[in-house]
Amino acid sequence: MAGIGTYPEWQVRGACRGSFALDFFPPPAGERRDEQRRREGRTKTICANCAVAGECLDYALALRDVHGIWGGISESERRELMGLST
Repeated sequence: MAGIGTYPEWQVRGACRGSFALDFFPPPAGERRDEQRRREGRTKTICANCAVAGECLDYALALRDVHGIWGGISESERRELMGLST
């Protein structure tokens, strides 16, 4: 089990690690819908080839995290899975 300030073991093996990791979350200043679709498409492609995508999604669902792309699932898709309104 990971402690405070550490990452779960699977996170260090994620395909999302690297300079493009911020693409998995919307920019602070917001983005147009077409920009969001392109960003999410790029990140979902990375997730589709990630060995730990399932663990990543399980983690986000367990935390009820509604921000960013986790395990190839967008914020709105996860809200729907969790039964939250969008």
